[in-house]
Amino acid sequence: MSASGATRELAVREIPRARKDAVGGERAGRLLVRTTAAPVDGRANVAVCKLVATHLGVPVRKVEVVAGHRSRDKTLRIEG
Repeated sequence: MSASGATRELAVREIPRARKDAVGGERAGRLLVRTTAAPVDGRANVAVCKLVATHLGVPVRKVEVVAGHRSRDKTLRIEG
């Protein structure tokens, strides 16, 4: 991410209930995000946002799921 105030979208493939949290790899043009959280009550979505924010070095509040709330394939919006 470059200039502050810039907004980007990132395509991710979520793998819930993984053995450990990890960001890395690629599948079908999407970044793989593995999370130990279960896909119940949006917990996995929150975990994905936290992992991506930490990986990119931005505050968690700057990352949100904009598409794919109930799917493993998600689109995240990242500000900054």
